[in-house]
Amino acid sequence: MIRPAIFPTLMAASALAATSAHAEVVEQSETHFVSRHAVDVAAEPKDAWLALIAPGDWWNDAHTWSADASNMMLTPQAGGCFCERIPAEDKGETMGLEGSVQHMMVVQAVPRKVLRMRGGLGPLQSEPVDGVMTITMQPIENADEIVGTRIVWEYVVGGTMRFEVPQISKAVDGVIGQQALGLAEKLGGPMVDEAEEPEEAKKPSAFDSAFGSGMEDAEDSGADEAEDDVELIPGEGR
Repeated sequence: MIRPAIFPTLMAASALAATSAHAEVVEQSETHFVSRHAVDVAAEPKDAWLALIAPGDWWNDAHTWSADASNMMLTPQAGGCFCERIPAEDKGETMGLEGSVQHMMVVQAVPRKVLRMRGGLGPLQSEPVDGVMTITMQPIENADEIVGTRIVWEYVVGGTMRFEVPQISKAVDGVIGQQALGLAEKLGGPMVDEAEEPEEAKKPSAFDSAFGSGMEDAEDSGADEAEDDVELIPGEGR
């Protein structure tokens, strides 16, 4: 049983600022927040969709429970699972057992247009909150020719949570931003204005501990180096 006691505040929340049309926490209250990211890519909606539904090819390893994004899988049908396989670990003469994680459940899938899922990502999994992730795709046209796709990620989280909303919303927003950029990079990178040269995106932070950091105790995730830590479970850990 993993006991993720704490995780460092994500320092790369604005990593997509230079390459996304919008990248921010657009709403928040004591019981909810809304994160939104938009990235333009030079790929048609069909290719963007096919990449989206293969998260093992672009999801960040640091934000998995198994420490390996190739274990991520998504079934793009209503009721389908955005899940992760936890490989069995054989130790000596003991045979290991394979595990799994449900990150989200698909509630709507319209190829080339929208994917909507429900569930709490990362540390939100331990809280009685509901999260709705909507990923939409819109063709970018130039002279009646499709030259790219705008991919918009919106994650709405609401309910009772044992976190300070300003802190957890920034952390979750940063993680979603990393995945949005990862998908964009898989499709050739974000489209940018020729007049603006984007800054290099920051590397993933130690927020991986919120997802399990390869099933290791998150207390060893480098939290001692963080200036502002957020307790996953206030008081004593589980």
